[in-house]
Amino acid sequence: MAMTPEEYYAHALSAADAEGRLPVPAQAGWEIFPFEAESLRVKPLDQPILPEPLRNGEGDKPCGRCADPDKNVVWGNERWVLVRFQTPPGVPFMAMLMPRLHLDLGDLDDDMSAEMGRLIVRLDRAISALPGIGRVHINKWGDGGAHLHVCALARPAGLLQLRGSNLALWDDLLPALPEDVYAADLAMVAAAM
Repeated sequence: MAMTPEEYYAHALSAADAEGRLPVPAQAGWEIFPFEAESLRVKPLDQPILPEPLRNGEGDKPCGRCADPDKNVVWGNERWVLVRFQTPPGVPFMAMLMPRLHLDLGDLDDDMSAEMGRLIVRLDRAISALPGIGRVHINKWGDGGAHLHVCALARPAGLLQLRGSNLALWDDLLPALPEDVYAADLAMVAAAM
C-alpha cells in the first residue's frame, strides 16, 4: 500500500543527516552531471504542504495559456499548438506542445491522446532534422500549471556531457541562443509539422 505524504516524508528523513539534508545523489558522479559532486550541498527537505497549493489554471488562479491563447504560437491546428519560449533557450531547440483547450494529461480523451502521440513523433522528427542536433528529449512536467505542456528539448550533436536527464539543467547554464537562430529553427520545425 502506498505511503501517506507524512509517512513518505518520515521515510525520506530517515536517510538525511541531523540538518535534514539528504546525501548527494549518485547522479552527481555521472559524467553528464553539470556540477562537481564535492561542491554540492543538498538543501534540507521541507515538510509536506497539504493540501497542495493550486496551480495556475486551477480554481480561481488564471491560466496564462487560456488568457492569451495565441501568445508565442509558432504552429497549430484546430486542437494543438506549438509554443516557443519567450526568450531563446541555451540548448539548440526547445518548445512546448499544448492543447488549445484547457486540458491536463489525464483529461485527454482517446482521440486527443492518439493525436498527441502522433504529434510528438512528428515533432521529434522535425527537430532531429535540424542541423547539429544530437538527440531530442520529450518531457512532461506540470507542477506550475494545469494546462498540459509537453516540452521538447534538443541536445547539440557531439556534446555528450549534455546527454540525458540533466539536459534541462544544462539549458539553464548555457548562454541563450541568438534570437535569429532560434526563430529560424522554430520556423523550420513549424513547416515540418
